[in-house]
Amino acid sequence: MATVTLNIKNMVCNRCIKVVEQELDKLGIIPVKVVLGNVELKKSLDERTKEQFRKVLVENGFELIDDKKSLTIEKIKTLVIELIHYQKEKARHVNLTDFIAEEIGYDYSYLSNLFSSVEGITIEKYAINQKIEKVKELLIYDELSLNEIAFQLGYSSVQHLSNQFKKITGLSPSHFKQIKNKRRKPLDKV
Repeated sequence: MATVTLNIKNMVCNRCIKVVEQELDKLGIIPVKVVLGNVELKKSLDERTKEQFRKVLVENGFELIDDKKSLTIEKIKTLVIELIHYQKEKARHVNLTDFIAEEIGYDYSYLSNLFSSVEGITIEKYAINQKIEKVKELLIYDELSLNEIAFQLGYSSVQHLSNQFKKITGLSPSHFKQIKNKRRKPLDKV
């Protein structure tokens, strides 16, 4: 049986999945599967139900994506977030350019131009920003050394990580760790 996939913008973490599942339940919609950025259903929603779902998504900071370009950009963002935040082993060994092109099925230069024209930054810069947020998270948890963090995120050295961190945040990793106001950004705001 063919299923219908709805694509959702800003659905970037496990908590987001839970919120979407709860909202679907409230509407009496039983999904086949809910994953980052997607809800798979057994059948299409009627227009009234789709609009109700769209409304509760917006109330929770999400957005139903209907156009192809936005969908492609959200797929890129979801792939980067999954890779950096949830697939530690894979993130160390994968070439981001090849990974994205292969997963989405388009030439990377097309994807890169599309992403940059809509988002105003390159995919690489977006990935770096995601890595820095992950570094912040790991520094706050204080369970790994900077050397272990650099290895986990695929940096060539601690110095490379430190330079990139300072360029993005204006702080060294050690200074960031020391300050009391440890603000992190939600993944959908990076």
